[in-house]
Amino acid sequence: MKYCTIKFLASCLLLLASCPLFAQQTEKLYLSGTGSDHTVNWQFYCTAGRNSGKWTSIPVPSNWELQGFGKYNYGLDKDSLRGKESGMYKYEFKVPASWKTKNVQIVFEGSMTDTRVKINGTSAGPIHQGSFYRFKYSVANLLKYGEINLLEVTVDKHSANASVNGAERKGDFWIFGGIYRPVYLEAAPAQHISRVAVSGKASGTFSANVFLDGINGSSIISGQIYTLSGQKLGAPFQTSVKKGDTIARLQTNAPSPQLWSPEFPNLYQVEFSLISNGKAIHVLKQKFGFRTVDFREHDGIYVNNVKIKFKGVNRHSFWPTTGRAMNETFSIADVKLIKDMNMNAVRMSHYPPDDHFLDVCDSLGLFVLDELTGWHNYYDTQVGSKLVKEMIDKDVNHPSIVIWDNGNEGGFNFDLDHFFTDYDIQERPLIHPWAIYKGINTQHYINYDYGTYTNLHGHDVTFPTEFLHGLYDGGAGAGLDDFWELMWRTPLSAGGFIWAFADEDVVRTDKNGELDSDGDHAPDGILGPYHEKEGSYYAIKEIWCPVHMEPREITPAFNGKLRLENRYFYTNLKQCTFSYKLAAFDNPYKKATVAAKTGSIAAPDVAPGQFGYLQMQLPSGWQNYDALYVTAYDVNHHELFTWSYPLSSHDKIAAGMVNTAGSTKPTIKETDSLYQINANGIAIDFNRNSGLLVSVKNAKGIIPLTKGPVLAEGGEKTGFQKLSYHFDGDSLVVEAAFEKKANQAALKWTIYPSGWVKMNVKYWPIGEEGNLLGVSFSYPEKDVKGVTYLGNGPYRVWKNRLKGTSLNVWDKTYNNTITGQPNVEYPEFKGYYSNLYWMKLNTITQPITIICDSRDVFMRLFTPANPKKVYNTAPAFPSGDISFMNGITAIGTKSQKPDKIGTQGFPNKYFDYYKDINMALSITLYFDFSGR
Repeated sequence: MKYCTIKFLASCLLLLASCPLFAQQTEKLYLSGTGSDHTVNWQFYCTAGRNSGKWTSIPVPSNWELQGFGKYNYGLDKDSLRGKESGMYKYEFKVPASWKTKNVQIVFEGSMTDTRVKINGTSAGPIHQGSFYRFKYSVANLLKYGEINLLEVTVDKHSANASVNGAERKGDFWIFGGIYRPVYLEAAPAQHISRVAVSGKASGTFSANVFLDGINGSSIISGQIYTLSGQKLGAPFQTSVKKGDTIARLQTNAPSPQLWSPEFPNLYQVEFSLISNGKAIHVLKQKFGFRTVDFREHDGIYVNNVKIKFKGVNRHSFWPTTGRAMNETFSIADVKLIKDMNMNAVRMSHYPPDDHFLDVCDSLGLFVLDELTGWHNYYDTQVGSKLVKEMIDKDVNHPSIVIWDNGNEGGFNFDLDHFFTDYDIQERPLIHPWAIYKGINTQHYINYDYGTYTNLHGHDVTFPTEFLHGLYDGGAGAGLDDFWELMWRTPLSAGGFIWAFADEDVVRTDKNGELDSDGDHAPDGILGPYHEKEGSYYAIKEIWCPVHMEPREITPAFNGKLRLENRYFYTNLKQCTFSYKLAAFDNPYKKATVAAKTGSIAAPDVAPGQFGYLQMQLPSGWQNYDALYVTAYDVNHHELFTWSYPLSSHDKIAAGMVNTAGSTKPTIKETDSLYQINANGIAIDFNRNSGLLVSVKNAKGIIPLTKGPVLAEGGEKTGFQKLSYHFDGDSLVVEAAFEKKANQAALKWTIYPSGWVKMNVKYWPIGEEGNLLGVSFSYPEKDVKGVTYLGNGPYRVWKNRLKGTSLNVWDKTYNNTITGQPNVEYPEFKGYYSNLYWMKLNTITQPITIICDSRDVFMRLFTPANPKKVYNTAPAFPSGDISFMNGITAIGTKSQKPDKIGTQGFPNKYFDYYKDINMALSITLYFDFSGR
């Protein structure tokens, strides 16, 4: 027994001695910090601009403008310091004495832009040109091991190469200077694996190019694939190499791998060992995923043999206080926000991102378009070929990357195209954003339903890498519903990408920390500069939800069944979860009488691309609630979206709030121009020459709601004839008469003994269409503190951005936000809100409660202020201050009017040739002027 144990231990030790576990791995020593949240101070000297001409210190990584040096520049500027602004860095460091026999490289993840490196006074290699790329130098013979070493780096903000400036510095984005990504040393054995490029296909076929350095004899390269939890997948595989070899090619077949996709981001790890004389002398590990990308001409883009519609957004690497210097926490947050909007893709506009961002896309699941820099200008072939190689060498193994972009919007050097195939073992498709290239049409900002034999009606796969421009509050979610339904139905559509993820306001350290958007250049985001969620965020979340609910009304006969479509690509809806909630709403006069009820819903078995039904088992008495909420969750129990369905009608809500009873009939007094009415202590004056409300006063004082209802369009041509009154029981009715077939059909005021006032107005639009359909009142904006209302919210809507809201009681505080401008408060206060039931205007004096007894009425709160240049993003608003609308305006984008981005952007259309009063548009409101 003792002998067997000793023999077993000896065998284990022999096995462990040759096991890759004990082989050397590449060691890494950071000279800088690891990101913008962890920096290291280096000595620094700026040659021009702020704080120039003196040695001081700067955190690395960083952009020097954000640290108080040099000059801020937007890419479209004419830079007065061009060619003069440089940064000189010094940093002392030690390396272990044990590294003396190793191959040591210094690695720069990104430096803006021309970079010269010295170690201990000697150049490490040729100047590097190009801001967004990892580059490295072999420095083993320049180092003093176990002693102090001096690193000196000179960074020129602008390049000596005109094409680099054209591609990188003349773009539509902020430009910065400095070492903005980490710097570190890598140490490997003299014989080592320098890097690998791997390809895992959906079939399980795995291949790899293993790049070698210093091979001085016959060796073996072995590989083994593991799950991330450490289990082997398939058998080990290997190949032999000989002295001087610089590359080894390996291949194997993995049995039934779990495939990578945004919905199921399954990852594996492959471990390569360099074995010499039976001993593993170096090990390199690489994460990857099994998936196949396939472009099929006149058909579409396939991933794992599934045709994909990309739901994407354009993202820059940017944060207001750190510029292009980022960190892993930012990357995780960004990917989570993108996925929360139910997107499945992100475009790296207009340059390769930090490696940690791609790591997060791999692990959380997003398709990625990785892009060589170029905006209307491109790199020359000599520099560009090096930068393509640097980009692909760094990014090639990320399964999230499914497409390469050669530049953007004319920034294409066609001579570089072949390098993408030469360097990419996976041979991913290549596109030219804004152009038609090899059967893929990526034209930007196409109009909806573009035309015969073009774009969505053409022969090429339509794949706009920018198709809705989210300037201020326009674009992005506005117009998306139309565009997406057309894209979804069109076989040749591969989806598209919204411009852009977030506003790119930069903190101006030269202007007391104010945020600068460079006018209209940077406020293009679905999110604010600090990633505040704008209204389009939630519209996109609903429109791109992979669980697509068919619109329907819930009646008392509802059987609990909702029809839906599975718009996932790989997920069966039975893998998701669903729940419901029944809610009753408080109002200004009483609390809800029933408590909310929740329950789960059985997930239906609906395959991707198919229709099915969600069957709820609602409790008895569900009709007594005001709203039904249905929530869908993904496989990780992350909320996809919550839909709200009204259960109580407007007249039911109104009946439960309005009090008409009183002990005394209203009184009325006539003057030459007024009807002066008193009801239960409330004095109300109407203009006898127009029928409009002139003034309201109660015991607490004046309520300054006046000059209404005025028609939003054609208010000056109502055809008013006269005003009269009569009693209907104890209620006083004041009614206007209008010319036959006039623009306005009816105006009727009913004043109840309680002091409540009812208004009913009927009208027709002028002509067959109108942008603004409704009525307005005046109220001094300066007196308003906020509003509490029952309706859809909390975000405002436009005619072509109605989705993303929820029915509830919302309490909003007044703000004067201009969407996309610095120092904003979201949600905005001013604007349109859909499906109004009631509102309580909270003021500095006393509140007013208004109840809407008409369906589909929009509440309008004042007129949002506009930035200096509005393009197509300043829709018309009615006169007056507070409105009740049957139809509102749509909003456009930076480059497109609303009617060019979908039918929802068309003017409101309503046709009644005979002007039948029963067909007229109608709004019924109740007013409580008691000040309660």
